Amino acid sequence: MFTIGDFARYGRVSARMLRHYDALGLLRPARTDPVSGYRYYEAAQLARLNRIIALKDLGFSLQQVGAILAEEVSVPELRGMLRLRRAELEAALTAAGARLAQVEARLRTIESEGRMSADDVVVKPTGTVLLAELTGIAAGYGPEDIGPVIQPLYTELCRQLETAGVTPAGPGLAYYEDAPTTGPGNEQPAGGGEGRAGGSEGSAGGGSGTGTTAAPGNEAIVVHAGMVITREALDKAGLTAAGGGVVTAGVDGPGFAVVTLPGLDCAATVVHRGPMSRILPTAQNLAHWIDANGYRSAGYARELYLECPPDQEKWVTELQEPVIRA
Repeated sequence: MFTIGDFARYGRVSARMLRHYDALGLLRPARTDPVSGYRYYEAAQLARLNRIIALKDLGFSLQQVGAILAEEVSVPELRGMLRLRRAELEAALTAAGARLAQVEARLRTIESEGRMSADDVVVKPTGTVLLAELTGIAAGYGPEDIGPVIQPLYTELCRQLETAGVTPAGPGLAYYEDAPTTGPGNEQPAGGGEGRAGGSEGSAGGGSGTGTTAAPGNEAIVVHAGMVITREALDKAGLTAAGGGVVTAGVDGPGFAVVTLPGLDCAATVVHRGPMSRILPTAQNLAHWIDANGYRSAGYARELYLECPPDQEKWVTELQEPVIRA
C-alpha cells in the first residue's frame, strides 16, 4: 500500500488531484483509514490513473473519462483515440497557421499600400494558348480558398501529363470564373468570369473537373489549372480530343481537358514574386493602379506561373487582369 503522497509521486500527479478523482468516483483509494481518513493506494491502481490522465490529455472531460472507463477501454482503443486526437490537433494547427498567414497577408497589404510604381504595371494584349487543364470548385476567391483547390489540381495534372507522355510547352496558367448557380429562377452570377472561350478543342469554361455546381447565392469560383501544350505534343502522344475537349487514349486514358484559351485584348499585368499565399498585396496594388489610370477591371486576373522552383519564395508569377477604359 502507498500513502496518497507516495502514490501521487509515482503517478506524477498531485495529491489534490487524487482527492478530486476520489470525490468524482474516478479513482477510489484501495483503503481509507476509518479513524484518520488517510487514503491508501495499490500499485495496480496506477494503470487506471494512467488511463484517466491519458484520456484527460486527449481532451475528454472528466465526466466523459468516467463513462469511457466504465466500458473498460482497452489499450488498442486508447491508441485509436490518440491517433484521432492527433489528427484533430494537426488539423487545428494547420487551420491556425492558415489564419496567421491570412493576417500576415493583410498586414503586408497595409504596409505596401501606395508603393507600386507605374513602371511595375504593363498594359498589353496576351496571346491565345492551348491548355491541358483540370478544374475544381473553390468556396471563394481568397488565397485560403484557392490554394487548397489549385495545388492538388496541378499535382494531378502534372501526373496525368507525364503518364500520357505529353510534355508541356510553356508555364502553368490558371484562370477563374464564377461558379454556375442551380435552381429555377437563378441567374448566372454577374462579375468577372472568363465566360466561354470557343475553340476546336472545347471551351475554356468546360474543362474536365469535379462537376460540382455551386449553390445559389454563394461566392464559389471555378478554378482552371492549366499547362501550356501544343497540338504536336498531343499527336506525338497519340491522344485525340473527344467530345467536350477531354483527351482520351483508350478506357484508361487521361481525363484532362484540352481548351483553347483566347488571349486578352487588353490586360494590366504585374509580376508577383513569392508564394501565392502572399498574392494579396500585389493584387490590391494592381487594383489601385487600374483605378488611378482610368481603367476598370473586366474579369478575374489570370496567373501565369513563370518560375515555380521548389522554394516558393522564389516563385515568379505574372498577374494578367483584363481591363477596359473606364
